[in-house]
Amino acid sequence: MAENTRLFHATPEQVWDVLSDGWVYPVWVVGAARMREVDDTWPAVGSKLHHSVGPWPLLIDDTTEVIASTPGRSLTLRARAWPIGEAEVTIRLDSLGAETEVHIEEEPLSGPGALIPPPVRGMSLRWRNTETLRRLAYIAEGKA
Repeated sequence: MAENTRLFHATPEQVWDVLSDGWVYPVWVVGAARMREVDDTWPAVGSKLHHSVGPWPLLIDDTTEVIASTPGRSLTLRARAWPIGEAEVTIRLDSLGAETEVHIEEEPLSGPGALIPPPVRGMSLRWRNTETLRRLAYIAEGKA
């Protein structure tokens, strides 16, 4: 499992507002290229984002599903991009007054990514999620 943490100069509510807007998912998630559809109930458990990943024209259409959601506190997703694989991603928001410590944990569940040795996999996921948190912070702090 790879874990990253970043301090956001935004409240948990402001960060949650970004997480709750499925249409901006490709703006902050590294690798996501475009959004095709967002379920009306996003981010309720069982709701899905219908997205594409990868560079054009080699896009892969797949989904990301909410498997746990505590509004303003945490969101756990099952991200898919077959044939690359599936991963479980948990984003946790810890309130620090007017700021938020945001944690992201990612664990490959299946596919080629799960076969990469954990030390190598962890390095690449930490690098990717550092940029993911940077992008998410830009949006949430811009709304602050």
